[in-house]
Amino acid sequence: MNEVCPKCGLPSDLCVCETIAKETQKIKIRTSKRRYGKLTTVIEGIDSKDIDVKELAKKLKSELACGGTSKGSTIELQGDHRQKAKEILIRFGFAEDQIEVR
Repeated sequence: MNEVCPKCGLPSDLCVCETIAKETQKIKIRTSKRRYGKLTTVIEGIDSKDIDVKELAKKLKSELACGGTSKGSTIELQGDHRQKAKEILIRFGFAEDQIEVR
């Protein structure tokens, strides 16, 4: 027998909680300068309760062929990947109008 999602009440294989959560996220993508003038792309605003931030960081690092880390609800990627990260997040199901690039 399939497990039932406590949030939406649907079977776990039909659960839409993560899809709904992706559409309501207000994500900010910016760069910050590190030691020795290195740029780092910082992605903030992802709710770690609804979305697996570590898994998302792993997918982003793989797609962008760069290093990085996830700290709490923030993802840091090595290098300037603002536009590419936005395109990838849109492809993963996040709403385009909810992503702000600085």
